[in-house]
Amino acid sequence: MRICIVGGGLGGLTAALALLQQGFKVTVYEQAKELKELGAGVQLGPNAVGVLYRLGLETQMQEIATDTQGKKVRLWNTGQSWPLFDLGRLSVAMYGFPYLTVHRADLQRVLAQKIQTLDPNCIVLNSKVLCIEQTQEMVKIKIDGQEAIECDLLIGADGVHSVIRKALFGHDEARQSGIMAWRGVIDCKNLPPHMHEMVATNWVGPGAHVVQYPLRRGELMNFVGAIEGNRWEIESWSEQGTTEECLGDFKGWHEDIHTLIKAIHTPYKWVLKVRDPMPSWTKGSITLLGDACHPMLPFLAQGAGMALEDAYILARALKKYKHSLPLALGRYEHARIERTSRVVDGSNANAKRFHNPALADATGASEYVSKEWSEERVKERYEWLFRYNVEEVEI
Repeated sequence: MRICIVGGGLGGLTAALALLQQGFKVTVYEQAKELKELGAGVQLGPNAVGVLYRLGLETQMQEIATDTQGKKVRLWNTGQSWPLFDLGRLSVAMYGFPYLTVHRADLQRVLAQKIQTLDPNCIVLNSKVLCIEQTQEMVKIKIDGQEAIECDLLIGADGVHSVIRKALFGHDEARQSGIMAWRGVIDCKNLPPHMHEMVATNWVGPGAHVVQYPLRRGELMNFVGAIEGNRWEIESWSEQGTTEECLGDFKGWHEDIHTLIKAIHTPYKWVLKVRDPMPSWTKGSITLLGDACHPMLPFLAQGAGMALEDAYILARALKKYKHSLPLALGRYEHARIERTSRVVDGSNANAKRFHNPALADATGASEYVSKEWSEERVKERYEWLFRYNVEEVEI
């Protein structure tokens, strides 16, 4: 079977590695001239870390990732703190794998290196897909400046603006979420010592929230600040903003937030858009995974996790049903659609939870946080996510 993957991000590379380890011949086509991601952090719950460890990357992950010791909630103006949940050793004890934070570029590099030990020619760069054509016998891919490529299976792992999704299903109907976000990566040398905690923090407030967590074993700090509003239009991670504009959006917030913002070398801004879960993402011999078929708001920290799970389950399905490609793709989709739709909906719900008006003053905030982030509520929102096992899912 000739398998082509469009997109060399985390989902596409994980799918390539999983398929290579199952004995398939795979080629990844990535439009970038070099394999690198824009600087940004990603949180990996034990469900996602389990995928990487099962692919033989445990040692590499221990070298590049941060084993966060916990999560906490802090109030936007006073800095009052509440524990969200403990991680570290407890995560391993409860779920079998740690909760890690990692620089996206580091994880992409590790995946690419592992792939190249199995097939040095698997990843083809500078390959922008212009269009695709599907017949009963094959899928034909037209790449800018290259001859057309034929394959038996095409996997679209090309992200939220997926060319493959558009070719299959037309333009998506993305809606404004009413939320914009700032992001940046900070050198911890530029932060005071009290801000070097090896924990992930969710700052919550009326109409905005901030997430910060350490990367590269505490060398860096990732910053994401989400605010309500519709001043921007571009759904992109590479749109540059200014420190002054970012500070203005968090006027009145705790001094630690202002310290973080001032330490960002280049703050980037992007619009967060909402898309309804797709009822199906496969047509013939073409299927999608990750953000190409279920992009989501980043408020459950599961976007990367869903792409990794998709990739692993797809490889399992193709191995189990290699005699029938339609059956394999149908079983893959069936195994994933309920879970990914629930994550999309849960991410949307968390946006409202983080920005609730009750957080405006300390008294109302304490009551609200104690209720919404009680042990019972937290387990309700996260246990089902973290206990998912890609080896045990029925396909």
